[in-house]
Amino acid sequence: MLHIKVILGSTREGRFSEKLIPWITNTLEEYKDISYEVIDLRDSNLPFFDEPASPAYVKDGNYTKKEVREFATKIGEADAFIVVAPEYNHGYSAVLKNALDSIYGEWNNKAVGFVSYGSVGGGRVVEQLRQVAVELQMAPIRNAVHIQAPWLFLDEEGNIQEGALDTYDKALTDMTEQLVWWGTALQHARS
Repeated sequence: MLHIKVILGSTREGRFSEKLIPWITNTLEEYKDISYEVIDLRDSNLPFFDEPASPAYVKDGNYTKKEVREFATKIGEADAFIVVAPEYNHGYSAVLKNALDSIYGEWNNKAVGFVSYGSVGGGRVVEQLRQVAVELQMAPIRNAVHIQAPWLFLDEEGNIQEGALDTYDKALTDMTEQLVWWGTALQHARS
């Protein structure tokens, strides 16, 4: 069984990322050989990274802070990741950067795919995240989902309008197919 963690890369009030979770998890539920869990960075309570040494030197998850050890355990359980990332000022959120930087070995040798959104579909975010993923010894997959101008998808109550994501269904399916393939290959390689 392949275990995927879906990470919400924003903690803002009214964030679009949490509105995407039902759409993403509905796609994941179509796969018989995977399980998934959503990780909301709001709930992680990660302190800002301020350790004297790089997490790359930490062995067996022995991080100095309890919240970091708990987060590391959750990440360590995964075989692959879907990161839902907004574009802020041509980059990704500080909370997501902090989560990526706070641990190391738990990310290694695992596939990662991206669902991004913003004025250019979060394309700049995905390019930056791919660079960070490589440094964390992850395998960023080629396909990603780039949602253009997500604020146009919302109704007066702030909910995604019926059918607004339909044009992105194929992109999500293609990304998920690649993620499952790479995640399975790396799972076998790690074992």
